[in-house]
Amino acid sequence: MSKSLNGIVKAWEAKLKKSQAAAKRRANSIFNAMSVAHVDDEEITEVFHVEKVFPNGDIYTGDWGGKYPHGHGKHLWKDGCMYEGDWYGGKPMGKGKFSWPSGATYEGQFKNGYMDGEGLYTGSSESTYKGGWVCNLRHGKGVQSYENGDQYEGHWRHGLPDGKGRYQWHDGNQYIGHWRRGRMTGSGMMLWSNGNRYEGGWENGVPRGKGTFKWGDGSFYAGVWSEDPREQSGTYYPSNSQSLSFDWDLKQVYISCCKIGTCDDISILPSEKSVSWQCDLNKQQSTGKKHRHNDARLRRMSIDGGGVTTSTGSESEFSYDGSVGDTGSQQEGDAGLGAEDFDASQGYLHPPHMTVKPTKKQGITISKGHKNYELMLNLQLGIRHSVGRPAPAISLDLKASDFDPKEKIWTRFPSEGSKHTPPHQSCEFKWKDYCPVVFRTLRKLFKVDPADYMISICGNDALRELSSPGKSGSFFYLTNDDKYMIKTMKKAETKVLIRMLSAYYNHVRAFENTLVTKFFGLHCVKLAGPAQKKVRFVIMGNLFCTEYAIHRRFDLKGSSLGRLTVKPESEIEPTTTLKDLDLNFIFRLHEFWFQKFSSQVDRDCEFLEQERIMDYSLLVGIHFRDVSLNSEALNTEAAASTSGKAPQVSALLSTAPSKGDGSFTLGSNLPARADLAIRRNTTGEPQLVGEPTGEYYDVFLVFGIIDILQDYDIGKKLEHAYKSFQHDPTLISAVDPRQYSKRFRDFILKVFIQDN
Repeated sequence: MSKSLNGIVKAWEAKLKKSQAAAKRRANSIFNAMSVAHVDDEEITEVFHVEKVFPNGDIYTGDWGGKYPHGHGKHLWKDGCMYEGDWYGGKPMGKGKFSWPSGATYEGQFKNGYMDGEGLYTGSSESTYKGGWVCNLRHGKGVQSYENGDQYEGHWRHGLPDGKGRYQWHDGNQYIGHWRRGRMTGSGMMLWSNGNRYEGGWENGVPRGKGTFKWGDGSFYAGVWSEDPREQSGTYYPSNSQSLSFDWDLKQVYISCCKIGTCDDISILPSEKSVSWQCDLNKQQSTGKKHRHNDARLRRMSIDGGGVTTSTGSESEFSYDGSVGDTGSQQEGDAGLGAEDFDASQGYLHPPHMTVKPTKKQGITISKGHKNYELMLNLQLGIRHSVGRPAPAISLDLKASDFDPKEKIWTRFPSEGSKHTPPHQSCEFKWKDYCPVVFRTLRKLFKVDPADYMISICGNDALRELSSPGKSGSFFYLTNDDKYMIKTMKKAETKVLIRMLSAYYNHVRAFENTLVTKFFGLHCVKLAGPAQKKVRFVIMGNLFCTEYAIHRRFDLKGSSLGRLTVKPESEIEPTTTLKDLDLNFIFRLHEFWFQKFSSQVDRDCEFLEQERIMDYSLLVGIHFRDVSLNSEALNTEAAASTSGKAPQVSALLSTAPSKGDGSFTLGSNLPARADLAIRRNTTGEPQLVGEPTGEYYDVFLVFGIIDILQDYDIGKKLEHAYKSFQHDPTLISAVDPRQYSKRFRDFILKVFIQDN
């Protein structure tokens, strides 16, 4: 390469780095306003090894670039704390180890000085935690071993067990189930070392709601549990070896519930260790980039588009008004968010007239008296029978006969019970399993635990029915934990699924990151009586079962005819499914994830085209990162002032996708930037994809391809012919599978683009 060309390349690289740097804090000197460049603004051309002793007694040994540690190095504070690992621009960034004078250590990933990523913390009392961290807090999957010998393995959220997990006490007792803010809450099972067990609802660490207590001899008590005796009710069922006499107090269960251990208190966090690098006395002074509308100092705005404000309650609404006002003086250090959290040069603004309402649980609980209550009981009885039925070891290599449409099992469920079925309170019915070996293998392939699957669908919690049926006339039901969706099916749809089942199995086995719907079971309930009514249904994964609240959802097909939701903004709820012409974003993905996404969309569309499937869509859920989990505006100043250990909100929300980061998967909680887009109506027809404005949101995306059971049958061909007389044939949804696949891919890859 010639010297002149080499110089051009270097100049271009330097310019690119500068354009990607965040806007810096602005501050007034005691003499006059002046600017001091930050390390990110400088191109570090030389890294060398140094040994520095600072006036306050700190010692640094390692790589140095410009004015800061940059590379690998060791810093020893005068109080005995030490960090050894990777540095970037004066902050621990990458892999490293932090040691405290007490003997406690953390070894793992760091981001901007915070423990963030995968890491192992070992306390001074030899308690340990190995798993995910976000902004100095345990977050994600992890295993905590306590000082007294207890152990918790499962999900964490903001430093506490939250989600699904297993807690094992040192005396042999254990709890398996759901947690909320460090307490056993939701559905779960408690196993005592003496053989007794309780399975049912929990609240704040004690049994609450419907549950069953079983003794080791086979007797059990089923009913409603509460610490208030007035709310208790239930029935005792003795074992065959016992008489009906029974003398037992429910309080014994509450007394025997075990205490949860506590994690070590970290005396001082790595991000709290201040460092005054030489020649860095004016670090807080910088030239803030001016906003194109005004020169007020910028900070990351809450979802309402103004400064960060305190929420008035979970019922309030937060609207984007697009305004940016003066937020007042910016505190130094970690107490607040500065202009570096808001990149004016990249145009991070909130669009006008958009409202995000608090999210609510979807659907109506099916309780006694509901028209589909008996159907729900039949479904739960059938699933429990199918999943719990003894079966040989599963091999992923299936035989052609396993996919035979005649491969099905009928089971009769009389009300009084039978040799293979339990007695029940519903009417008599027959239960059919379609291709049971295939769906059992699919559940294994999708890493679904049989016990968890059965508890989610057949536990003590009732299903929830969505308020209105789909366009096809099918009804949808959700499990209480939101993991699974149950859809009633027409006979034609059932035939399509069975016909394509072999190709579907091969596809999902070959492509682990496939975006097509995950099917876990196909069944039929045939009710007794003269009508002999049959209800077919399929069990699928719920795409929106995620730790993040979904604030907007879109159903995208790539067609424009009838693809607009006629609703004013004030009536749009988080559960409202919007359509193609409602979409006002273009989603920018990290290069690594965009390549995986575009490749997988191509493969999935090829599979659906080969199976003559059309009319499918990409369902997209959006979580705006600047909204807290209960949809309240983020109050960063309050959070920082309540505790010195509270994480800086910008750091908690600044996770970036990377090739080596295992916390993200394609289609699930994928971080992205949503670029506000505006459609122009110049030819009488609105644009299908708007033009980007350069104004962004930080978002998490959840997406998948749904409605994959519609083939191009005679009905769809007639629909295409009829609508083609009235409209442009390229704009309607019902088109040939090949044309549909091409149009769908072209549209999706305009909506999802690579973030450069």
